[in-house]
Amino acid sequence: MAAQIISGKTLAAQVKERMTGETEALKRQGVTPCLAVVLVGDDPASAVYVRGKQKDCEECGIRSLLVRLPAEATQQQVLERLAALAADGAVHGILVQLPLPRHIDERAVIAAIPPEKDVDGFTPVNVGRMVIGEECFLPCTPAGCIEMLKSTGQPLAGKHAVVIGRSNIVGKPAAILLLRENATVTVCHSRTQGLAQLCRSADILVAAVGREGFVTGDMVKPGATVIDVGINRNAEGKLCGDVDFAAASEKAAFITPVPGGVGLMTRAMLLVNTVQAARMQARA
Repeated sequence: MAAQIISGKTLAAQVKERMTGETEALKRQGVTPCLAVVLVGDDPASAVYVRGKQKDCEECGIRSLLVRLPAEATQQQVLERLAALAADGAVHGILVQLPLPRHIDERAVIAAIPPEKDVDGFTPVNVGRMVIGEECFLPCTPAGCIEMLKSTGQPLAGKHAVVIGRSNIVGKPAAILLLRENATVTVCHSRTQGLAQLCRSADILVAAVGREGFVTGDMVKPGATVIDVGINRNAEGKLCGDVDFAAASEKAAFITPVPGGVGLMTRAMLLVNTVQAARMQARA
């Protein structure tokens, strides 16, 4: 029996509807949520991502502010623009579109975003708060993965979750959020021995490797839930994930598609964080 699809499109639409209502409520209090996106350079993929985020904001009534800087902008110029956005009371969320040009220190730029406006959840303060279980802005992709898992109605507590990938953006925070849901978590990476066997033991399998079709059907436990975070292009130029979708669908109970899966929920969770930031700053 084929797996049930966890639709990012459906879940993201539900989140957007909820955020539209919350934005309207804030506007009645005189607060218009505002997300500022800083785009350095002219990377085509980054430009596409930013346009998508702007479209999402418009649909929910959130003000979107695009700050463009040329690829040759110095690190100091980027930091100065961030300082101005940090001081602007009308701006509630700040996002720096990654990757940055090589001559700019990514960590220094992220650290310059005030934690209360860090809607990507990437600053050391928010990451630290996440690790110790305090309220904070959660990184959007892992937070979206958790929402997709919860949407299945299957309990997470006590389940064995295997996360393939240990990046700071997805792998590590996904593991932490799964632990917060009382799952038992194994993090796998390029040095892991017996990877396929570990995957076959997973009730929940999160693939965040960045390699097309890395997870084959024989790596999936029957009845498992598979979350495919990967976004790759195959030989024909089509978007595909880290999971062999057709083969994995024959074994899994639930699976996310690519496209139409985690990526849409990542964008939706950014809206959640932006509205939350506006609400918190309005109370301050």
